Amino acid sequence: MIRRSPASVIRPDRQLTVPVVWCRLARMTDEATGRLLGRFVSAVEPVVPLVSVWAHGSLAGGDYRPGRSDLDLIAILGRPCTAAEERQLGEVHESLGRAIALASGLHCSYCAAGELDDLARVHLTWAHEEFMRRRVTPVTRRELHDFGLVLYGQAPAAVLPPVTGEQLAEFVVQDLESFWLPSLDHPELWDRDIWVDLGLLTLARATVTLRDGKLITKARALVRAYRARCPGRGCRGHQAAPVRRPRSGLTAVDRPPGGADAHLFAARDRTGPSALAALHRLIMLPMRAGAG
Repeated sequence: MIRRSPASVIRPDRQLTVPVVWCRLARMTDEATGRLLGRFVSAVEPVVPLVSVWAHGSLAGGDYRPGRSDLDLIAILGRPCTAAEERQLGEVHESLGRAIALASGLHCSYCAAGELDDLARVHLTWAHEEFMRRRVTPVTRRELHDFGLVLYGQAPAAVLPPVTGEQLAEFVVQDLESFWLPSLDHPELWDRDIWVDLGLLTLARATVTLRDGKLITKARALVRAYRARCPGRGCRGHQAAPVRRPRSGLTAVDRPPGGADAHLFAARDRTGPSALAALHRLIMLPMRAGAG
């Protein structure tokens, strides 16, 4: 696991060369990923008025697995993109995708610095090999402040407004209510491994966020989910049950005591009363805190 201080700076100024960028990243991840990120920054810089490029998600949090995890980036610009610049950015992403297999998982939101105060604003985003408009969510913003990885320019603290605990809790509850809770009415979804994996991890991460106001990584959430299923067995450090599914990006760090298999967390109550009750308890946490 990558260990670093909050908002670790890989490229603290604009004078470093691209080889320096990817060499430093290669020591923290792998050479192919480091080269891709260095090439991406060098390709984007002449196209738009680039202020900063940050990584969040698994790469910043230490859960990154080459070829399995997505590369989640935020590019901060001095102003919004023009139509011509948007076309050029699309060409950059398509060119990288043709040249480097890992680039298919590179997602980047392009945000004008002057528009970051608005949590509801949607920003130009390249994801799943096409452009769309997405918010930079309170979870992403908190990740950037807590452990964001700076690939270029200024650190998040210098540009990105902080997220309050209330804003973070409100977003987490809204996500549980609008997406995960209705999904329990569709049992067929929960016969797919990716739903079981991500659903239980989301539940574990949301529990910590709503109870303690903190974010935890997927690796820590996996340990929590394992301990919840097997309370008498425990895990050492960040060791967690193995998960084979590549799209979830949750490969095993180590096999926990007892040799749990890849379907440890896919218990038969996956869509039953226990999951429903757990979600309702989580959604009620902020209300109880306010009442107290």
